[in-house]
Amino acid sequence: MLGAIIGDAIGSAYESERLKTKDFELITPESIWTDDTVLTLATADCLLYGGGYAEAYKRWSRWYPGVKGSYGMSFQEWAKAKVSRPYYSCSNISAIRVIPVAYAFDTLKDVLEEAKCSAEVTHNHPEGIKGAQATAAAVFLARTGASKEAISEFVSNIFGYDLKTPFADLQPVYRYSELIQDTVPAAITAFLGSTDFEDAIRNAVSLGGDADTLTAITGAIAEAYYKDISQILKDWSWDLLDESQQDLINEFKTEFAV
Repeated sequence: MLGAIIGDAIGSAYESERLKTKDFELITPESIWTDDTVLTLATADCLLYGGGYAEAYKRWSRWYPGVKGSYGMSFQEWAKAKVSRPYYSCSNISAIRVIPVAYAFDTLKDVLEEAKCSAEVTHNHPEGIKGAQATAAAVFLARTGASKEAISEFVSNIFGYDLKTPFADLQPVYRYSELIQDTVPAAITAFLGSTDFEDAIRNAVSLGGDADTLTAITGAIAEAYYKDISQILKDWSWDLLDESQQDLINEFKTEFAV
């Protein structure tokens, strides 16, 4: 999950800047994980220990209130409610918190089914579910050795996202959006147009979009595909986490042989 956490932290520093260049400082004093990382770890917690996604998301948001980026208003209301019902959202949070699902199951069918379960406790809008499934599928395919062409073809055919536009053409025209149907295909395109993990991160930030979530999704796919992150980025991102977060990641890696 470090690829997603690195993307989240690096992107968070450029959330308001809407960069349109790959020439930027990768790590800054403002680079810190956000609610995206918290809810991603909540998914890992649920997969390890059970209890249901709704309970896990509520619990982790209580443990980490007031994080950078903040939880959306609809999510906050949902998390505080005694009886929590899905709120038909198609924001992009369901597409980043799903990442651990891609590592916890051995078949694409199971990954897609579980991705739906993780999304629909809040994001029962069809786009909210589709975006989570597309992201989980891309990470699963990447980690199991699929080519970029195969990943692109599967996501395009099954979910209908347009991934034919090259990154170089998308980057100048892409605009900020928190909608999952805008974020996920852009994040995948940033990965498809990359040469290595760091290049994927720089691609995602340079889109000028919802940088933390967009770059976290790209980082997750890039980690699964390239399987090579610089030790500097690994050590830096690991040190950003507290001991309980580190313990959870280690337990997840042990349980699911990540």
